[in-house]
Amino acid sequence: MFCWLSRLCRGLSTPTRRTTQLIWSSASRSLVLSSQRRIPELSSFVARTNTCGELRSSHLGQEVTLCGWIQFRRQNIFLVLRDFHGLVQVVIPQDESAASVKKILCEAPMESVVQVSGTVISRPPGQKNPKMPTGEIEIKVKTAKLLNSCKKLPFEIKDFMKKTEALRLQYRYLDLRSVQMQYNLRLRSQMVMKMREYLCNLHGFVDVETPTLFKRTPGGAKEFVIPSREPGKFYSLPQSPQQFKQLLMVGGLDRYFQVARCYRDEGSRPDRQPEFTQIDIEMSFVDQTGVQSLIEGLLQYSWPSDKDPVVVPFPSMPFAEALASYGTDKPDTRFGMKIVDISDMFRNTEIGFLQDALSKPQGTVKAICIRKGAKYFKRKDIESIRKFAADHFNEEVLPIFLKTNETWNSPVAKFIMEEQGLGLVKLLETQEEDVVLLTAGEHKKACSLMGKLRLECADLLEARGVVLRDPALFSFLWVVDFPLFLPKEENPQELESAHHPFTAPHPNDIHLLYTEPHKVRSQHYDLVLNGNEIGGGSIRIHNSEIQHYILATVLKEDVKLLSHLLQALDYGAPPHGGIALGLDRLMCLVTGAPSIRDVIAFPKSFRGHDLMSNAPDFIPPEELKPYHIQVSWPTDAETGKSSSNHPCLSES
Repeated sequence: MFCWLSRLCRGLSTPTRRTTQLIWSSASRSLVLSSQRRIPELSSFVARTNTCGELRSSHLGQEVTLCGWIQFRRQNIFLVLRDFHGLVQVVIPQDESAASVKKILCEAPMESVVQVSGTVISRPPGQKNPKMPTGEIEIKVKTAKLLNSCKKLPFEIKDFMKKTEALRLQYRYLDLRSVQMQYNLRLRSQMVMKMREYLCNLHGFVDVETPTLFKRTPGGAKEFVIPSREPGKFYSLPQSPQQFKQLLMVGGLDRYFQVARCYRDEGSRPDRQPEFTQIDIEMSFVDQTGVQSLIEGLLQYSWPSDKDPVVVPFPSMPFAEALASYGTDKPDTRFGMKIVDISDMFRNTEIGFLQDALSKPQGTVKAICIRKGAKYFKRKDIESIRKFAADHFNEEVLPIFLKTNETWNSPVAKFIMEEQGLGLVKLLETQEEDVVLLTAGEHKKACSLMGKLRLECADLLEARGVVLRDPALFSFLWVVDFPLFLPKEENPQELESAHHPFTAPHPNDIHLLYTEPHKVRSQHYDLVLNGNEIGGGSIRIHNSEIQHYILATVLKEDVKLLSHLLQALDYGAPPHGGIALGLDRLMCLVTGAPSIRDVIAFPKSFRGHDLMSNAPDFIPPEELKPYHIQVSWPTDAETGKSSSNHPCLSES
């Protein structure tokens, strides 16, 4: 007892000299804060002297107290103890005088929590484990205490044991003990801490918490609705702090950031769930270049030291080029296979669907070349690609194979004239065993289709052993010059915001706002990493008249919902802009996790449920009365279930 207390006192008075395996940025990227940083004292304030993963030969002879979980036991002689920092081998005493200690350590079930005290000794010759950081030493136990016994587990805490995601989420508190989840969450914590240092300590940002109970806002994603005790009135959970951070600029805060919780009432995907976290940033008197430079420096400063350093500045690409060359506004630039426009080559074609497409406005012919595709693709792969195009885009895809003798092996090869074939070889730089996929249609639709097929083909090739996308490479890209408005899918005659309704028009296109709004570019910029959007931002509208015109006239929104913002812009709003980085998605890419749920401590399932606590859950009718709400249950025909499945149905 006095041992750990005295160590605690020493730790408070002098800096520790212990090294850790925690991930810190290299000294060259630590800037001025490096002289202030201290290695964390991991055993201060607690009933242990050391962590399980830190002991080395330099600790030989020291008396230590460790706390952790029993991971493994061998022949009732050796025991492996685990905590958040690593593993250490413990020698179970065999002599009669230590029978009580042996009983505790031999009878405690796996994953029980114990405290052991003893001496650090060297492992016998030939028994050292070079694969284990603590493999040169072991602990000769003198005393032991069972802190909590563990019942039979629903799954073993071993990374090589395959568990379904549903089981992992149901017992998330056990899943968190795994090495990978520990790494993911600790790395996330360290990166966020570095971001705070960079923003607050180096660049004078102010961390401001904004409300999560707000009001319904027009446009954008669906919001969660929260009832109030006032009849007919509801709060909404904000999908982002957008309005608040603009109001903070009006309030003169000048530089704001927040690790912000955001909510969207939408279905979960591997890269999205109902509640998520953003690094939310806003600045006054800034332009697009300033915001981009800030983010590049932020990522460079907070980047993990076990990854290759971030190289700045990031390349930039206009939205139109991204769509034309990659078929998406978030291109994966780690590999080629770009989309090529071959419309001019087929103006006089006899192929029916190409003729039909080129006869229409915006009609184009697009192609991509898959290197060595004939070598790796099977017939069923080509059939799957064509079916995908037909099912999802209602478009036809024409596969063309180049034979050794440079003739085209294709269902319509006889219709491809010699000069067209030679032109394709020259334009696409095709070689033997390459496959060309060709489609035709309206420009945007054809590009989107080829963009999807580009990724589908990359997946197929990599499944056959071809390395296209280096998992260790992080390819950042700014996508800029987005359109300010897009036609609504359900009614193309009306417009909606491409980003959000507070995005400022491009200064060179401001005159088009009142005559041809569909042609206006925006000051909107997205940050893309390895084909994933990890951030989006814009320079904002700070003129109330322009904001009112866009809301009321162009978007036909109810301006009363935003009267507070419009009024604020009239009271000396500075020019301002910002960005939000998706922290969950960023961490997912940094750690190589298959889903953002693997970098969130307590995520929701694919359907948006908390499988551990069974949320969302039913609320009795009497508890709903203060909110003036009555549940309207779906009929049996609508659900296909018996009405008896509904709790409280007879009471409502």
